Amino acid sequence: MAKISSIEGRILYNSRGSKTIEVDIISDEKFLGRVCAPSGASVGKYEAVSFKNGKPEESLKILKENSSKFIGLESSDLETIHKTLNELDQTNNYSGIGGALAFAVTIAAVESASKAESRPLFSILSNEKSFKFPFPLGNILGGGAHAGPGTPDIQEILICANGSKTIEDAIATNLSVHKELRKVLEKEDPNFTNGRGDEGGWAPKLENHKALELSAKAIENLGYTLGKEVSLGVDFASSTQWNEEKKKYIYDRAGFENSSEEQIDFASEIIDKYKLIYAEDAVHEEAFEDMSELTAKFPNTLITGDDLTVTNKNILQKAINSKSCNAAILKVNQAGSLFDALEFAELANQNHIRLITSHRSGESTDSQISHIGLATKSKMLKVGIVGGERVAKLNELLRLTEHDLICGMAEL
Repeated sequence: MAKISSIEGRILYNSRGSKTIEVDIISDEKFLGRVCAPSGASVGKYEAVSFKNGKPEESLKILKENSSKFIGLESSDLETIHKTLNELDQTNNYSGIGGALAFAVTIAAVESASKAESRPLFSILSNEKSFKFPFPLGNILGGGAHAGPGTPDIQEILICANGSKTIEDAIATNLSVHKELRKVLEKEDPNFTNGRGDEGGWAPKLENHKALELSAKAIENLGYTLGKEVSLGVDFASSTQWNEEKKKYIYDRAGFENSSEEQIDFASEIIDKYKLIYAEDAVHEEAFEDMSELTAKFPNTLITGDDLTVTNKNILQKAINSKSCNAAILKVNQAGSLFDALEFAELANQNHIRLITSHRSGESTDSQISHIGLATKSKMLKVGIVGGERVAKLNELLRLTEHDLICGMAEL
């Protein structure tokens, strides 16, 4: 088995122009694994801390001071690498070294191993004999923490070509709807500047329901039936609206407030009216009972926890026990290490919680999460639609059509 012969790091920038860490791991003195850590804007309360004291430089310093601890470890042995990281940081949220460091080290190691073994990364991470492509889930219209004032409170309106039989068609359909939505927005507002949010979704000055109506119109303009060949999804990111003191959801841009009961009704109306295939964080991150109500009410929609479950297996178990979701986001950097994330994925799959492997709003041009989505049997891959850092993940899926281990699309 290949062994780590060197490990180095550096400070780079993500797609939002913020500093982050990139790590190089070389196995057997020639097989390079290189990973640049992403970061999110809408951050769950219980997810891993990105950097020690919020500073990438401090996390990088820890790596440089302890690089010798990784030399000689098998690059495919995620558990031992994970334990070595935990020896440097005994906290439960990686605040001692930074989750970004754990993310980059563990994924770079296994990428190095995949090159040493001349096998694709997804097959290194899983013992399965065949794999299915997750459906691309892309942000076509952005608001909330991902776009500026005047945009919808809802953070993301998403598109999924759930009727597609091939990954090529699914990607092409998402791109066509994104392009058509631009035309619809320009017709609605001749002064629309074609501005986009962090993840490439259009960022128009619209209230929530109008944004959803125009998104549905773009789908129908192309001859698709909403909810059949092509469906909408919504990331409500409701924790960003939740006011703990008032115990209400404050929609500043739209100018209204919701009680917990009203928020359930608000989300339910949108799910029902727009035939959503996907609804993420429709209530705030600690509202397990409210999420349970939505999950029971909409069994055919992916009622998805992100801030609710933060790729944390202990919190996911709580959600499973209370039936708070039927789907969950997998973001490796929420968990910290890839080993943590794979444990989360195993628990989800054992309990019929459908996985959606996801990017972050502040991304790199790396494409390893496309492989992680395959390896974890994810039903969807939430990676955006346009922008180099988003297209990199989609292009990797297209390259992977050349591997005979992958047959067809996932079953939603």
